[in-house]
Amino acid sequence: MTETITSQAPGRICLFGDHQDYLELPIIACAVDRRLRINATPNGTNQLLIQMLDLNKKECIAIDSKETVIQKGDFLRTALKVLKPHGCIPTKGYDIEVQGNIPINAGLSSSTALTIAWIQFLIEAFGINTEVTPSWIAQRAYETEVLEQGSSGGSMDQYAIAVGKLIYLNTVDNSFVRISKPIGQLVVGVSGIAKDTFGTLAYLKDHALNAIAQVKKVFPDFEIAEVKSIDLDRYLNCVDFELKAVFTAAVINHSITKEAKIELDKSNPDPIVLGDLMNQHHEQLQMNLKISPPKIEAMIEATMEAGACGAKIVGSGGGGCIVAMTNKNNTGELIHALKKAGAVDAFVVTQSNGSSVNTTAS
Repeated sequence: MTETITSQAPGRICLFGDHQDYLELPIIACAVDRRLRINATPNGTNQLLIQMLDLNKKECIAIDSKETVIQKGDFLRTALKVLKPHGCIPTKGYDIEVQGNIPINAGLSSSTALTIAWIQFLIEAFGINTEVTPSWIAQRAYETEVLEQGSSGGSMDQYAIAVGKLIYLNTVDNSFVRISKPIGQLVVGVSGIAKDTFGTLAYLKDHALNAIAQVKKVFPDFEIAEVKSIDLDRYLNCVDFELKAVFTAAVINHSITKEAKIELDKSNPDPIVLGDLMNQHHEQLQMNLKISPPKIEAMIEATMEAGACGAKIVGSGGGGCIVAMTNKNNTGELIHALKKAGAVDAFVVTQSNGSSVNTTAS
């Protein structure tokens, strides 16, 4: 009898709050029905033999390795390090296949889906000495990808994927509220332009934190989470010219996210209102954070002309995907418009459950 462990994790879309989680500001994001799966069977060796089928890449991890230096971006070995203090220690080898339909390096968080699916596999295969919840998984993935790697990211991706569906996440303490209201239909367009996630995040986070520090020198009690857009000019006087745009985006995008949460708290959220807020959010990402290249702009314009309520770039920016929201039965028209504007792929997405893992015998 052979046991197969299947661990899966969805992609995610940020609707409101891009470039906010690393400032400990809230976000609104959802898991979507594009998935990465790990299938693993014992192989009778002391090695984890991993085939990344979508990348045509192989990896071998010896379970008794004494290697202490982990390369930047090696989330597989980093996760092993993160889980070890919790009693998750490999005791046998597996043949592991990794495959999915989340566009890679495109803003739908394929890398975090891999990290979470991998963590779930390790726990299922080798056990753990603590209670495991979606939040616990998310936090271990955050440690793996951000804290251990010294990355500039926040916790949005990990919690959106592990928890699933649509959530409002308070990134100060990573508490979240599930949102179960209908928000219209979502269409994703893939630009085909690869993102520079680490570089973009590091640059924008550094600028935002420097701007906040400059304001705090003049107003010691200043808290970015409490600023209203109407007060922006008062604080901009404290900020160096080259930091003003990033600071402005932080304040206005936070205000937009709060407005979106108010709309989503209503019994019948209006997709027209939410779409307009998405457009305002994208305007900040494009004009002040400057993370939306011409091809992305053409794709967004095409969806709006085809009848979308709103559209925005997704993820760290510089390339990747857009998401468009519609309250009509016109997803086919949006997909056609995106491909005509140069998208290498376009498809409807629906909200998805979070990550999961199971073992089957055959």
